[in-house]
Amino acid sequence: MKLYCMKLGWIVPFHLPITGYLVQTDDGLNILVDTGISRHFIETHSFHGQPFARMGEAEDVVNQLARVGLAPHDIHLLISSHFDPDHAGNLTAFSRAHIVVQRRQYLVAKEGTIVRQEALRSQWDAPELRYQLVDGDTTLLPGIELIETSGHSPGHQSVLVRLPQKGPVLLAIDAIPSAGCLDPDTRPLTPFDMDEEEVRASTRKLIALAERERVTLIVHGHDREQWQQLKLLPECYT
Repeated sequence: MKLYCMKLGWIVPFHLPITGYLVQTDDGLNILVDTGISRHFIETHSFHGQPFARMGEAEDVVNQLARVGLAPHDIHLLISSHFDPDHAGNLTAFSRAHIVVQRRQYLVAKEGTIVRQEALRSQWDAPELRYQLVDGDTTLLPGIELIETSGHSPGHQSVLVRLPQKGPVLLAIDAIPSAGCLDPDTRPLTPFDMDEEEVRASTRKLIALAERERVTLIVHGHDREQWQQLKLLPECYT
């Protein structure tokens, strides 16, 4: 089992990395976690008069995967943490993969009530996509567990990856976006967190899981300082 961390661009107003992950299993499966932001979204959306995000050519998710010899059709499963534009911007590039998402996230998005996700409907609601909907905490494969962590958005999910040498690694994604958000009672909310009670409950859930499972690394979804220190693709955690 290998875990690759990918930096897929930057959120400009907040100076935060856009992130994604690749897990390769012992039996040859390639599992992508999130797809970053799309060039179309970058070109068509701004934030208070400045670009919302930037992405260099090498930071495009397809180009990142090419660095380890993979093309979109080589991805077997795509875990979508949630449908925000900086996480689900390139789902249609992976139409051959089964996309694994929490049922709650999928159904709420289909209702069209989350404005920031509605802007990306052409990606997550494309007719050619094949979804595998899950309900709550789920063992996806041996060594890969999905953890339901609503709050940032309904049906947000984090991922626990059990590596043979590094041990359990928790991809908290937007449930705990930075090291400054580790205390469930005092952590600040981000501008895009939708439900404070659920945010704090999910933070508490992940901290308890990390202690119980002796997690060796919590990877935060948008921690600028941490992402300057992590191993980044083509390096990996094993």
